[in-house]
Amino acid sequence: MPELSKIPWPFLILSFISILCALYVVTSNSPIRSVLALILTFFSISAHYVMLNAQFLAIVNLIVYAGAIMVLFLFVLMLLNLNKETEPLKSNKWLIGAAVSAGLLLLVFTASIQTSSEHIMRHPEAGTGLVKSLGKVLFTDYLVPFELSGILFLAAMVGAVMLGKRDAANESDTEITGREEV
Repeated sequence: MPELSKIPWPFLILSFISILCALYVVTSNSPIRSVLALILTFFSISAHYVMLNAQFLAIVNLIVYAGAIMVLFLFVLMLLNLNKETEPLKSNKWLIGAAVSAGLLLLVFTASIQTSSEHIMRHPEAGTGLVKSLGKVLFTDYLVPFELSGILFLAAMVGAVMLGKRDAANESDTEITGREEV
């Protein structure tokens, strides 16, 4: 176990911010404030990724989670009408199950971190997490799956465009003739 004096201060500050914001997400009564605290949690986790020299993961975390998904959560929460009167009553038995589950998850997480960190410290690999090394592996070892996933995404986009155009064409035919084609 590393001594507290050997742990860098930015890591400790970011960890404190991450844990504080995550606790606020869970304990806040306002869903909007919970989502905003979750965005701050994602930003601090991205800063952790930068400290670990994993810039690609940091950018993906910011773009995908803090950007797209959190904006979606905010729009959904703003469109919903959340009132205390319409919320059903719940029993407090789920708190015991949540506490037991959280304890077991913490135990498994601690054990996995301890064993994996020992392996990583004994066998360090230079350039892990950098975009350059990720691109090298992606375009050498995993070129065929990468190309197949690109073809799959292209087929999905073409299918979505075709379905959208077909629906628009059917609507215009219905407006012109006044009847639907079967």
